[in-house]
Amino acid sequence: MSRVLVTAGAHGIGRAVAETFLSEGAAVHVGDIDAEALSELARSGANITSTRADVADADDVDRLFDDARCHLGGLDVLINNAGIAGPTAALQDIEPPAWARTIEVNLNGAYLCTRRAIPMLKEAGGGAIVNVSSTAGLLGYPLRAPYAASKWALIGLTKTLAMELGPFGIRVNAVCPGGVSGERMDRVVSSAARSRGVTEDQARQGFLRQVSMRTFVDVSDVASTISFLCSEKSTNISGQAIAVDGHTEGLSLS
Repeated sequence: MSRVLVTAGAHGIGRAVAETFLSEGAAVHVGDIDAEALSELARSGANITSTRADVADADDVDRLFDDARCHLGGLDVLINNAGIAGPTAALQDIEPPAWARTIEVNLNGAYLCTRRAIPMLKEAGGGAIVNVSSTAGLLGYPLRAPYAASKWALIGLTKTLAMELGPFGIRVNAVCPGGVSGERMDRVVSSAARSRGVTEDQARQGFLRQVSMRTFVDVSDVASTISFLCSEKSTNISGQAIAVDGHTEGLSLS
């Protein structure tokens, strides 16, 4: 039975990932900064243990991994899913604290968690890490510089870790979701509409026109891809950045 830790695992993509692994017989522990989402997860009756933690805080991350070891007994899979959208604005209008917070959560959080996970995965004799990047990590993204920068950096981290950890039987991949249906995408659309001076419907259609399949993806699409990358069916897949996005043709202001 796999032992899985998912960051930001109490809602959205993370919750779908946690529930997918659980349905496949894994033991799952999640970390999340959202106390309300963690409470709702507990009320759901799902057999998933949890820790309230901010992945950008080293002490919180230490507590998260100590709890994971206590509940799971070890670790086979780490899903670095925690991330924030960051500000929507031209670079010169982004204040340093907003830039820094985006990098701290999206990139430094993955570093802090992976740093703690590696000894546990080596102890287990191998395993898998999946970093949740974005199509913004493959393309430029106007008005979202800190987000795009952090997601590009995650792919560089993924490829480097695949080289470092491959000899220990640890595979490292990145998944790059496009627009994912749900509240977070609704907020992105609303923010884009305000920044561009258009209606929310116009902003939404603008996003969809840049996707070959003209649709947003579902959290289950992302979760199933992550599950595959951690399974025995992908034992020779490592160092890859795999888009789950209906083929994003570009991210522009149009």
